[in-house]
Amino acid sequence: MPDGDLALVLGPLRRGPWDPTFRRTPDGAYWRASRTPEGPGTLRVASPGGVLDATAWGPGADWLLAQLPPLLGSLDDPSLFTAHHKVVAESLRRRPGLRLGRTGLVLESLIPSVLEQKVTTDEAYRAWRRLVQTHGEPAPGPAPVPLHVMPAPRTWALIPSWDWHRAGVDNKRSSTILRAVRVAARLEEAAAMPLASASARLQLIPGIGPWTAAETLQRSNGAPDAVTVGDLHLPGTVGYALAGDRSTDDEAMLRLLSPYEGQRHRAARLILLSGHTPPRRAPRVYRNDIARL
Repeated sequence: MPDGDLALVLGPLRRGPWDPTFRRTPDGAYWRASRTPEGPGTLRVASPGGVLDATAWGPGADWLLAQLPPLLGSLDDPSLFTAHHKVVAESLRRRPGLRLGRTGLVLESLIPSVLEQKVTTDEAYRAWRRLVQTHGEPAPGPAPVPLHVMPAPRTWALIPSWDWHRAGVDNKRSSTILRAVRVAARLEEAAAMPLASASARLQLIPGIGPWTAAETLQRSNGAPDAVTVGDLHLPGTVGYALAGDRSTDDEAMLRLLSPYEGQRHRAARLILLSGHTPPRRAPRVYRNDIARL
């Protein structure tokens, strides 16, 4: 697998350039620290000369290696996708190695997705980094940069209110995470469910809606139809690319993506990768850093 293909598959799992659970090192290797059903583990994946090389450490090492093929897209079937728009077809032609990987781990994608609700990505990345570094644990293995495994569900539940505040996380988002970790085992079952059932399972938790469910299942389940609705920018991006209309709302976006039913997330991903996005004209979202209050 060429390095460019690894970047396409693994890139969505990184939560910002300083994600304490994910790092790409100068030698081209990708490092991930995860809390697996077998315990903490660290995975190193590289593809020198297009030959895949993977090593894992920690109690979760065997689980991570067994999960490696799905992580890299072995269960994804891009042959089911047909491009119906020129911009999508061109993006697909330039990225024949795009696969939708599945981690098989729900909570590790759900929690950072909750942190991203209604805030800037920088705020969410900062909160994820601080909480994982403070309350997680050092990742096993000889990682060349410090990596951390995210906290266990019980540890998330014991984070004091002032640490949420210092991380810039308001009560609404922290309460949603606390409700989720109390039923972590039930949520993890969603990784083996069909998309509709998995999304419904996640949305049983107050504070988790279609946006958060889709952002989670795109990663945990590799769901090709988990299109994100309720996003600030995606409808305008899809509308601009497919119809020249940057004012597109969710309803219109779903109409434009209807030819890709069953593969709408893949189509949206290809549109985002195409770079065919509307020029920015809105002011930046004000950063309301509650940690400074």
